[in-house]
Amino acid sequence: MVYLFLADGFEITEAMAPLDMLKRAKVEVTTVGIGSRSPRSSAGVQVIADRTDADFVLPEDAEMVVLPGGMPGTTHLMASPVVREVLAEAKRRNLFVAAICAAPWVLDANGLLDKRRATMYPTMQTEMEHGVYTEEPVVVDGKVITGRAAGCAVLFGLTLVTELKGREVAAAVKHSIYPNW
Repeated sequence: MVYLFLADGFEITEAMAPLDMLKRAKVEVTTVGIGSRSPRSSAGVQVIADRTDADFVLPEDAEMVVLPGGMPGTTHLMASPVVREVLAEAKRRNLFVAAICAAPWVLDANGLLDKRRATMYPTMQTEMEHGVYTEEPVVVDGKVITGRAAGCAVLFGLTLVTELKGREVAAAVKHSIYPNW
């Protein structure tokens, strides 16, 4: 099971494109609203999360935690005690953690990028204190997956699928959205 966290001000493409890629690959995903079951994206699009963060504890079935970027969504993720606890538990269990755009900042601040290669939105690179910044669109370093920006959201999502389900499933999903890609 993948747990995707949504806070008010999230970047819609960075949340929905990976969610779509995972769903096409038949990966179970639960969206978790931070502070609300109906967070709004940075563009004002309201979504209904599967559940809220109230009393949320990372279940034993968790395989991956995903954080989309966007502002002020990323700052809300950074401020969330639930997100901090979930990331600490994911690290303890050696689960996949994934973040895109500004959200790798949250991983870095919570000790998940220590000496790992990672990418993030270029203007946010100064916030990366513990990782090794690269300008690649998507970076996988062990169980940590980072994406650069909204324009990389589909590739980021396909990379999540590759890590969870393998290259063949990811290739089938890729072919389903763009047959000649």
